[in-house]
Amino acid sequence: MRILVLMKVVPDTYRDRSLSLETGLVTRVPDDAVLDEIDERALEVALAYADGNPDTEVVALTMAPTSAISSIRKALAIGATDAVHVVDEALVGADTMLTAEVLAAAARHAGFDLIIAGNASTDGWSGAVPAAMAELLGLPAATFLSSVEITTDGVSGVRASDGAEVSITAPLPALVSITEQLPSARLPNFKGIIAAKKKEIGTLSLADLGVDADDPEKARSIMIAAKERPAREAGVKIVDTGDAGEQLAAFLVENKLV
Repeated sequence: MRILVLMKVVPDTYRDRSLSLETGLVTRVPDDAVLDEIDERALEVALAYADGNPDTEVVALTMAPTSAISSIRKALAIGATDAVHVVDEALVGADTMLTAEVLAAAARHAGFDLIIAGNASTDGWSGAVPAAMAELLGLPAATFLSSVEITTDGVSGVRASDGAEVSITAPLPALVSITEQLPSARLPNFKGIIAAKKKEIGTLSLADLGVDADDPEKARSIMIAAKERPAREAGVKIVDTGDAGEQLAAFLVENKLV
């Protein structure tokens, strides 16, 4: 079986973030890029299946800048068999639909039996890329799973909601997304780290995939303006000189709160 795992490289959540007012994008520094924790859990789902099925190929699929190479090697060190890196300057600031289109094209190029993704990235939280990819690829989508069982011909799992749990089954090929209820990723060992340094990472451009980032026929979202959030202003202070109740009532009326 060949399993593709979507791995997103995101800004470290333990660091302060700032937004560039020129580009509308998060300002990044070279060492402020890590594998998204939810995607590491997705990788663990694939590796857990591979542990009992030695003929399984686990491929990490990433769309990220060139600077993300060290994070991609971490996926290899954890246990991924191979990695595919989609990198192209035209993808800077890519929206949800362009991201899904590119990853779907890369998945077709790489070949797969199953695609595993995290339910939502920590820097975007749209949660829409897995479902959009499934639509583009014509795959059954079993999303937001809190448990996953993979067999040679299908995948099943449980989706939890506020009122119930739903059991979902899909034949392969398929796409699943998982939640943080799945186990954390295993730690890379010394052997894995050394092996990861020697592995060649396949790279793909938009030209390789036949995707036009500026196609006028495709729906795209773009940033047209960005401005700094205004500083918080002090609230209204009411001093009780015997008419505090009247002042409070007047304030509520003025601001249409009553």
